[in-house]
Amino acid sequence: MNELQALLNDALLRTKHVENAAIIDIKQQKVCASTSGFNVPSDDALNLIYAFHQNLLQVRRGGLFFKEKRYKCLRADNHSIYLQNPDRGLIVVKTKTYILVATYRGDMYPSVCVEAVEKLADFFREEGKRQHPGGQREGCSSFDFARREEVGYHSTSQQLLVPKSDKRRSNKMLAAYFECPGGPENLYVKEVTKPHPGEGEVLVRVSASALNRADLLQRRGKYPPPKGASDILGLEAAGSVVGLGPGCKGRWKIGDAVMALLSGGGQAEYVTAPEGHLMPVPRGMTLVQAAAIPEAWLTAFQLLHFVGKVEKGERVLIHAGASGVGLAAIQLVRLAKAIPIVTAGTQEKLKVTANAGAAAGFNYKNEDFSEKVLAFTQGSGVDLILDCVGGSYWEKNLACLSTDGRWIVYGLLSGGEVHGDLFARLLSKRASIHTSLLRSRDKEYKERLVKAFTEEVLPHFSEGTSPHLQPIVDSVYSLHEIAEAHRVMEENKNIGKIIIKMPASS
Repeated sequence: MNELQALLNDALLRTKHVENAAIIDIKQQKVCASTSGFNVPSDDALNLIYAFHQNLLQVRRGGLFFKEKRYKCLRADNHSIYLQNPDRGLIVVKTKTYILVATYRGDMYPSVCVEAVEKLADFFREEGKRQHPGGQREGCSSFDFARREEVGYHSTSQQLLVPKSDKRRSNKMLAAYFECPGGPENLYVKEVTKPHPGEGEVLVRVSASALNRADLLQRRGKYPPPKGASDILGLEAAGSVVGLGPGCKGRWKIGDAVMALLSGGGQAEYVTAPEGHLMPVPRGMTLVQAAAIPEAWLTAFQLLHFVGKVEKGERVLIHAGASGVGLAAIQLVRLAKAIPIVTAGTQEKLKVTANAGAAAGFNYKNEDFSEKVLAFTQGSGVDLILDCVGGSYWEKNLACLSTDGRWIVYGLLSGGEVHGDLFARLLSKRASIHTSLLRSRDKEYKERLVKAFTEEVLPHFSEGTSPHLQPIVDSVYSLHEIAEAHRVMEENKNIGKIIIKMPASS
């Protein structure tokens, strides 16, 4: 076994996450080391080199063949490609001199596998710079592994080679990133500068964030962040306090487990937020569950109480009832002793809304929800509508809205165009229409909202409370699977919140 093979075994296989690995010398265009029994054909080695240098866009779109099997591309950039098929995952990382390729089984945790390979690639990059500061190193044989301890590297508990002291990395973090607006395939994970807390701000080490429709719109270039906000995706996060900016009033201390309402930046290893936009994680709740609360639940709470002024006994129609906001709204309507009625697109989703407390639910795809709502309410209609759909629903909404009812539009999934006599219909019922967005609200408004929610609602999330509130988590993806998470939401497959979990190294 040569030194390169020994390093592969030491840094990758002993983690028990990576299955097999090989190192390809870019200049010599051949495999120069591999783990036992892992034979990479020369054509595959050339294809991996070609993928980085000439064919990255095609890999993003069509995936990659490796050892006679097709792998679907989950994300790709100039330094790494992350692929999967039903049985295995494939990670390819490029340094100046080498390409590292590694496989892992489907039952292994993908983000840890990615981290293992990329940390080994970091070692190659840094060592290459030390030995050849003026240019690219020639070949594999001159790589001096005996100098690992000399230059300050040590093995962690997972046997990964990491620097004992790396000031450059201490100021960096991983974040979801896209260079130009477009589809999920444009997303990848990039190393960016870590934020520093400003006046009255708290630095949070993020454990988990959650996906929102606003993230999809921003990725498409249709919903830019507010002025001064981070351009990184993510409107909510849960994690721990690791830094306090000047002027903080002592609400939080280092190590506190918190949830954060954000204007952006949540899908990264670190994020800053005004101290008044944080909430404590409820007793007995995991950080993954907590990440499903801030944006969705505060949006629903704002719509019902700050905008809609819901009252006891009122009937509330909630569109997209199985979404994060929808499932939060159902429970908050029940908490207010009002009656939630929902629409959703499948019977499975309607079943989940019923379990969450919906008094009635209707499938908008195969029945006229306005007729069903009127029948359920014995012709009187609903007092309040929470509408994230917009244009295509206006006639049916007004048909089932009661006299003096309130219609709140907070999203435009079907677009904003209205064809017909909206105002005459609205006027005939003395109804009012409101529009609302949370992301663009000012700091003081959000602080009032967070304070009211913390006092009135948050205690009901803790263990043993009655009535008990529960965030609904659909699925959990690693940060490196961010593109796939976007695809799932874009296809409207999720029931509840999609969670993005940060790498274990954070």
